[in-house]
Amino acid sequence: MQDNLVIVESPAKAKTIEKILGPDFLVKSSFGHIRDLAKTGISIDIENGFEPKYEVSPDKKEVVNELKKLSKQASQVWLASDEDREGEAIAWHLQEALSLDPSKTKRIVFHEITPSAIKAAVENPRSIDQNLVDAQQARRVLDRLVGFELSPLLWRKVRPSLSAGRVQSVAVKLIVEKEREILDFESAGYYRVIAEFLTVAGEPFRGELKDRIPSLEQAEKFLQTIIGASYKVSNVETNPASRTPAAPFTTSTLQQEASRKLSFSVSQTMSVAQKLYEKGYITYMRTDSVNLSGFAIGAAAAAIKDIFGAEYHKSRNYTTKSKGAQEAHEAIRPTNFAKASISGTEQEKRLYDLIWRRTVATQMADAKLEKTTAHIAISTSDKKFTAQGEVILFDGFLKLYMESLDDDNANGSGKQNIPPAMAAGEAVTEQSITATERFTQRPARYSEASLVKQLEELGIGRPSTYAPTISTIINRGYVVKESRDGQKREYKILTLNKGKIATASKTEVTGTEKNKLFPTDIGMVVTDFLQQHFASILDYNFTAKVEKEFDEIAEGAMVWREMLEKFYGPFHKNVVHTETDSDYARADRLIGVDPATGKNIYGRIGRFGPMVQMGESEETSGEKPRFASLQKGQLIVSITLDEALQLFSLPRNLGQYEGKDVVIGIGKFGPYARHDSKFTSLGKTDNPYTVTLERTIEIIEAKREAERNKVIQVFETEPVIQILNGRWGPYITSDGKNYKIPKGTDAAALTLEQSQELVAKGDREGTASVPRFAKSAAAKKSASKTTVKSKKTTTAKKTAAKKPAAKKKVAKA
Repeated sequence: MQDNLVIVESPAKAKTIEKILGPDFLVKSSFGHIRDLAKTGISIDIENGFEPKYEVSPDKKEVVNELKKLSKQASQVWLASDEDREGEAIAWHLQEALSLDPSKTKRIVFHEITPSAIKAAVENPRSIDQNLVDAQQARRVLDRLVGFELSPLLWRKVRPSLSAGRVQSVAVKLIVEKEREILDFESAGYYRVIAEFLTVAGEPFRGELKDRIPSLEQAEKFLQTIIGASYKVSNVETNPASRTPAAPFTTSTLQQEASRKLSFSVSQTMSVAQKLYEKGYITYMRTDSVNLSGFAIGAAAAAIKDIFGAEYHKSRNYTTKSKGAQEAHEAIRPTNFAKASISGTEQEKRLYDLIWRRTVATQMADAKLEKTTAHIAISTSDKKFTAQGEVILFDGFLKLYMESLDDDNANGSGKQNIPPAMAAGEAVTEQSITATERFTQRPARYSEASLVKQLEELGIGRPSTYAPTISTIINRGYVVKESRDGQKREYKILTLNKGKIATASKTEVTGTEKNKLFPTDIGMVVTDFLQQHFASILDYNFTAKVEKEFDEIAEGAMVWREMLEKFYGPFHKNVVHTETDSDYARADRLIGVDPATGKNIYGRIGRFGPMVQMGESEETSGEKPRFASLQKGQLIVSITLDEALQLFSLPRNLGQYEGKDVVIGIGKFGPYARHDSKFTSLGKTDNPYTVTLERTIEIIEAKREAERNKVIQVFETEPVIQILNGRWGPYITSDGKNYKIPKGTDAAALTLEQSQELVAKGDREGTASVPRFAKSAAAKKSASKTTVKSKKTTTAKKTAAKKPAAKKKVAKA
């Protein structure tokens, strides 16, 4: 046994650190937190100063037993969990749960896993910072108090199985408020006028009328006014400008930029960054500091001069503006600036490249630009056209990196379209003038990146909380993240050419959403209930104030138990009052009346989610109301009567094919066609309310063809083994399990014996690398022809019978 035991959170980090420290150190992982508040009851002794009741997680008992044994054998224990509050709490829990002797226990921290950082940490150990531990305990206890008291209230007043949380509920509120802002928005049309001109030298350029023309009539009137007009340059302005690089990455800015440039989700970004950190490629990834160390500034300078030349270098120091910056002491950066690329997964390579470019760019020279604005006077009007643009004289940091904006594809490269050389008084020639109808834009929905940005600006949450908060509100069903198709819209174009005005109409698709966050009906109901009865919990200033108090606890300026006492008294009193004095919260809405039957149509939340209801239960006649589920993108608060009536049109009987009915319906996994007791999913572009019989037959036949091509081989003497064609290529299925076929193998030429060998090899290695949902109806059909009817075969068939549903579920996720 080595004299030194080092305990870290993750196995990957353990391997890297053990290589650095050498044979005298044994590095083991705690696999994250080993203790947490007990899951039974509130697990907080409120009467005794909010004393938490911790327990070792059941899945960590073996880990704890092993670490206990090793710590007793070691002469020195080093607690090397991460350097933020969560890491400090993990170190404290380890000390408590392992009953470590303080005299032989040292706490070490580092923000990068490099030989120099690890060795410096070992040379400069410290004790556990109880203030940081208390700040984490305060957050954990406060969140348990809020969740434990609010969630049961929601079960009784709204719907079972709901939950509330101090940060998650505020995040949902932001998304709900944005949705209501969008629902209340009324788009207004206007006309944008653009002219194509030629200079005296014959160089083309474009000018735009700065005024928005509010109507078609006024746009036409303006064009009539300028028929036969002459144009000249009234003045030209040329101004130098510069652009400065964005600061190095913090956790939130990395999440935002990875979302924009790489289309990574927030949780995906943190997962990949964690791996890069554990492999020693980047510094600690949970930080709200933009500071770079002297070493990093010097190393970046060397890399810039080597790659781009000295003229591209400019040293900069960034300071963190946020008061509560506490997670780490440096921005996210590469540990080795000479390493412009790394080995690893494609995601790791892309995220590392983003971090490397951003960090290096912060130490590069400003971009030098020239902005030009030319004003074009009209002889028959006092309005003016304006032509403007900018050219990059020296690219500076733009040679390497440009920060993106939300929903922006800017790449910062090359020369922009700018007016050619002109002088004041110079005449220009009109080529054509176009007035195009445009529309005011509704507020943009939140993406994960823009939600993180908003939470950060409001001071809600901390770097370590953004990813789990977004995952929680999606998993709870309060929010959905999805893409939605836009709608066609007609717009008009007026073109003045050679003294004549032509009018045309065109169509465009507007309102397309990609990976945006939408509230669900239940999310809106819960938000409204909490806003009505617990406005302080959902108040943005209150939530930010709590974060500041956590910071004060971490700095030793506030006692955590006193902070909780101050919060809990009024909060608990409000819970008791709401329990007795509030009504059941409903989302019911009278949408309208069915013109055919005269029955009321309601929108409401049912046991299986939002739905519409036609009519009420009639005791005398025994007639019951009809129900239909709302579809993707529909909300109770905004669904129209026509949309609701359309939901009742399903199931639709389109007619017969091969002597059997073809019925269209919508199930748990989306629109389907039912024919001959078999179900076939409709395509993404097929509307279940308008799809024709002819199109549905095409879909049914396409599925049949795919199933016919599914079976490659069936062995008569061993029917439980089949060779099938799957989504990822040929594979073997045997007794309900799937097995890989080696690349380059001719699946059609495999013998039974060779197939059995591959099955046996797969079982020995832990097998089934082909997803279970790859089974098809063709495989089931082939298996049903066999004469062998063992218990195992029957079980395999039952399992396979569920596969189409499972396939849809996975695809949907």
